Amino acid sequence: MLPDIATLQATLAGPGAHEALLKRVLAEARAPAAAHVYTALFDDEALAAARAADDAAARGQPLPPLAGLPVTVKDLYDIAGRTTMAGSVLREGAPPAARDAEAVARLKRAGAAVTGLTNMTEFAFSGVGINPHHGTPRNPADAGTARIPGGSSAGAAVSVALGQAVAALGSDTGGSIRIPAALCGLVGFKNTQRRTPLAGAFPLSFTLDTVCAMTRSVADCLHVDGVLAGAPLVPPQRPLRGLRLALPQTLLLEALEPAVAQAFERALARLSAGGAQIVPLKLAELGEIGQINAPGGFSAVEAFAVHREALATQRARFDPRVAARVALGEGVSAADYITMQRRRLDWIGRVEAALAGVDAVVCPTTPITAPPIAELVASDEAFFKANGLLLRNTFAFNFLDGCAFTLPCQAPGSLPVGLMLGAPGGHDAALAGVALALEAALAAT
Repeated sequence: MLPDIATLQATLAGPGAHEALLKRVLAEARAPAAAHVYTALFDDEALAAARAADDAAARGQPLPPLAGLPVTVKDLYDIAGRTTMAGSVLREGAPPAARDAEAVARLKRAGAAVTGLTNMTEFAFSGVGINPHHGTPRNPADAGTARIPGGSSAGAAVSVALGQAVAALGSDTGGSIRIPAALCGLVGFKNTQRRTPLAGAFPLSFTLDTVCAMTRSVADCLHVDGVLAGAPLVPPQRPLRGLRLALPQTLLLEALEPAVAQAFERALARLSAGGAQIVPLKLAELGEIGQINAPGGFSAVEAFAVHREALATQRARFDPRVAARVALGEGVSAADYITMQRRRLDWIGRVEAALAGVDAVVCPTTPITAPPIAELVASDEAFFKANGLLLRNTFAFNFLDGCAFTLPCQAPGSLPVGLMLGAPGGHDAALAGVALALEAALAAT
C-alpha cells in the first residue's frame, strides 16, 4: 500500500527509485485484483515521467509537486491523440483529442506519472459504478464478496485503494468522487465547481460537473487540488474544540443502514468528546431538492442535450440504465429548465443563510455500505434503489454549488463508511481546515 505523498516523496531518494516504483505499480495494474480497473495503461509515458524525476533528483534539482508519482485519470478526460471514451462504446470512431484536458495537463506539468485511464460508469451517469461494456471493478474492501466500488469514478477509487496511485483524477456531478471514496475507505474532496477547469472533460451536467480527485488523506487531497486549481488552498489551523458542526434533521439521516448509523454515531461521539459542538439543524430546505430538480433534473436535461442524436439512432448500444436516465431529459421544456435554474439559485441563497452560524455540515456520505455487485446487476429495482440512496446525501452539496469532503469513519475490520462534511461554495479553505481537524480526531485511538 502506498503511503501519503509526503512520506512517499521522502523515501524515493535513491537512484532509480521513482522508476522502480512505477514498474511495480504498472505490473500490479495488470494483476487479477485490478481486473476492470483500467481502460488503458500508459507504460512508456509513466516510466518517462519517473525517469525524469530520478534524473532531476540525482542532479539535486527541486522537484515539482507530483514528481514521478503514479496518478490515474478517469476515462472522462481528453488525452492528446486518444478518443475520449467516457466509459462507453458509442464513442468508438470519434475523433481523437487534439490536446490533453487542462486538468491532465496540470498534473503532467506537476511531474505526475499518469499510469492509465480508469473505468467508470458510462457517461458518468450513476453512483453505483457498474459498467456492462468494460466490466465492473471489485471493491477491495471485502475479500469475500464482490461488492460495488461506487461510481461514477469506479476504477479511480479502486486504483488508489489497491495502492496503485497516490491520487486519482475523477469528477463529481452528484457524488462521483465522494461515493466511491466512501465505499472504498478513501478521502475524497469535491471542491467548489469554479475552482478547477472543466476544459477537456466529457460533460454530464454543465451546471453540476466538478473536476476533483480522491486520495488517502486530506493533506494529499489538498496537495492535488492545488495542482488542479493552479493555486494552493491555505486552510486555517482549526482545533476541534469549539467547531460548530451542523447535524441536518431533514433527509440526510433517513434510512441509514445499521452499520452506517453505528459508525456515524461512533464518529460523532468521538468528535463531541474532543470538544466539537454538534448542532442539530432542521435545514428543511433539503426536502425541497427533489421538487426543484424535477422533472428530469439538471443531469438528465443536460445529458440529453449531449446525447439526443445517439439516443435516437443507437440506443441499443447504451447501458440501458444510463439510456433510461438520459431519456428523462427529453420532455423537459426550456421554460421548465429556466425555472429549475431560478429556483435553485433562490434555494442556494436560503441554505447559505441557514448555514451562516456553523463551520460545516456533517452527515453520512452514503446511507448504505457497498452492496454486492451481483444483486444490482440482476435487478433494475435493486439497482435504482441503491443508486438513489448512494446519491441522496452527496447530491445536496452539488445542488448547493458547495464543497465537501468524505472521510473514513468505520471501525477497524468493518466495511467502509464515509463521514461527509460540507459547506457553501467558495468556503473550500475553511472547510479544509475543519477536515484536517476531524481527520485527526477520527484517526485517534
